[in-house]
Amino acid sequence: MDYDLTGKKIIVVGGAGYIGAHVCKAISDNGGTPITFDNFSSGHKHAVKWGPIETVDLRNKAATLASFTQHKDAYAVVHLASSIEVGIGEKDPAGFYDNNVVGALNMLEAMRSTDLNNLIFSSTCATYGETDQMPLRESQIQNPFSVYGKTKLAIEHMIQSYQKAYGLAYITLRYFNASGADYSGEIGEEHDPETHLIPIALASAARLRGRMKIFGTDYDTADGTCVRDYIHVNDIASAHICGLKAFADGLTQTEVNIGTGLGVSNLEILKMIEHVTGHPVPYDAAPRRDGDLTQLYADPQRAKDVLGFTAKHSELENIIQTAWKFHSKQWRLNDA
Repeated sequence: MDYDLTGKKIIVVGGAGYIGAHVCKAISDNGGTPITFDNFSSGHKHAVKWGPIETVDLRNKAATLASFTQHKDAYAVVHLASSIEVGIGEKDPAGFYDNNVVGALNMLEAMRSTDLNNLIFSSTCATYGETDQMPLRESQIQNPFSVYGKTKLAIEHMIQSYQKAYGLAYITLRYFNASGADYSGEIGEEHDPETHLIPIALASAARLRGRMKIFGTDYDTADGTCVRDYIHVNDIASAHICGLKAFADGLTQTEVNIGTGLGVSNLEILKMIEHVTGHPVPYDAAPRRDGDLTQLYADPQRAKDVLGFTAKHSELENIIQTAWKFHSKQWRLNDA
């Protein structure tokens, strides 16, 4: 086990989501009890398998406080609940700021009112914005390009203010591209509608949807498509366990990248999917989307130095294999 959480309750806000479910499983695997807080606007009740559920929407301040009061003996809070689809954020910034920022503020106030002092916040590499300085380091100036990134940076600033004024202990994890699925195949990525590259490409490879679109083939990269740092969701879950241990060791504040340090292009993803599945991915080139950046990949050294975290499951072939296993099970494919 990474860290013995026996006897510890961890509130996981957004625990019914893709990453949240994997974090809950990791907490349980390490002896703890994850308590899922979710409004199920995008999460799934069938993904909550390892602890109790509280149905709560962070935008409801009174309900949020009531739920936190009921579990004020928790050891820590993990906050993963947010709107994430970049394109929707550009079209509906009001909804993003309401759900992400107002919800986070209500959560912080509920934590303060109930003396819950340890917070792990799921932020994003999108807070850095467009830059040619790769790999991305935590010391780099943050100038987010998308509404999504701007809301996450606003929450980071709120958390830092709460630490300074009220003594909140926090760890901000700036995720790069979450991907893959648990080895068991019982939980994985299942957004509705699905907007992420790997599950869409797998569905196209399986002929369960038409030709997919690659948004932008004229970027300044080796093959003209966007480059991202793909990290296995089980590695992200492990980073949270490392964070919980860091609180026990006395850590009070930090921001760290959670990535691999390797950039992978959209077309490289499609080639690996063909290699793993044996099926080519039919696609058409499409114009760039607002809010998309040319390339993003991490310098992961600080996470290793501060949290003792290193990605262990994020080799690209493993990411695609575990995702294919999960989706094949969901789709009941005979040849997978």
